[in-house]
Amino acid sequence: MSRPQEPHQPFFHFGNPFRRLSPKGSHLSRKLLSLLNNFEETLAGRLEKLNPDDKEEILSLSWMKSAMESLCETHNDIKKLITDLDLPVSDWDEKWIDVYLDISVNLLDICIAFSSELSRLNQGNLLLQCVLHNLEPTCSKPFIRARSSLDSWSRHISSKNPRVENCCTILDKLVESIDLPKVKNSAKGKVLMSAMYGVKVQTIFVCSVFAAAFSGSPQKLIDLAVADKYVWAQVFTCLQTSINVEIRNMFLGGRFTVLKELEAVDTSVKKLHPMIQDGDDPVEAEAFQSSVSDLAMRGEKLSLGLDLLTKEVDSFFQIVLTGRDALLSNLRLTVTDSDTKLGAMY
Repeated sequence: MSRPQEPHQPFFHFGNPFRRLSPKGSHLSRKLLSLLNNFEETLAGRLEKLNPDDKEEILSLSWMKSAMESLCETHNDIKKLITDLDLPVSDWDEKWIDVYLDISVNLLDICIAFSSELSRLNQGNLLLQCVLHNLEPTCSKPFIRARSSLDSWSRHISSKNPRVENCCTILDKLVESIDLPKVKNSAKGKVLMSAMYGVKVQTIFVCSVFAAAFSGSPQKLIDLAVADKYVWAQVFTCLQTSINVEIRNMFLGGRFTVLKELEAVDTSVKKLHPMIQDGDDPVEAEAFQSSVSDLAMRGEKLSLGLDLLTKEVDSFFQIVLTGRDALLSNLRLTVTDSDTKLGAMY
């Protein structure tokens, strides 16, 4: 599947940053325009990297790891932007604080759901280890025990995780509140809200892809309409269309799962299962040993991919948590300082 054709842009790869100087953006200083444009250019480049030329990479665990890593970088960038804007919490409008706290608490819940699903998939690898152990020459009644473990693996992997289903409800709430509050009297606030909108869009996109993959339902995919006034808008629309169309096509193919490494293991399991169905030694010993080796290799690749993705999800959780804690800590300091000044007046 080819990417949508992008119109020719002679000077600026991701759009013209100076369009912000006209009408609505004229009140922003060059420094603020530069900060916002740098943030959006970086976001655009980051989104573009998530659109692979080889569509077979989509929903591989390595691609999912890259997507979560990209999300971590964007959330770190918003922290840096707040520092560069020299915008202390004491200068924040209450609506901005509410937005940040609402987004962060929802993202923490989503991270917990994703972590629980990755843990569940890793538990399935323990059953695969039992299969391989039972097929060792020293094991008594190897095929009966191995067949039982294979059946247990299939049931375990096919089961649903209610936490993943719940995180889809959380994503719906984030979509409903995707339009951030309008800023009237703060140029820095306008820059912050504009950047946070980009963060929110990328976050919803990545998390909806994960939710669809983990739940096994294309209905969990979310298609966002983004105004072309943002530098990263065109790149995002191209990415969203490419990834979501490819994933929907995967589901139409009737696959057991759209997770590439998990599907590979399932293929090996289905190939091995008939060979040990009767409990007797397989007739084709060489084909049997090849199937066992194939299952071991694919199981190891799945386990490694899950471990690396789990670390990225944990990193994202920590980034969101530390950002939320820092904001709450600064709010408490601001309140304490105000109370101290008020007390000194009496």
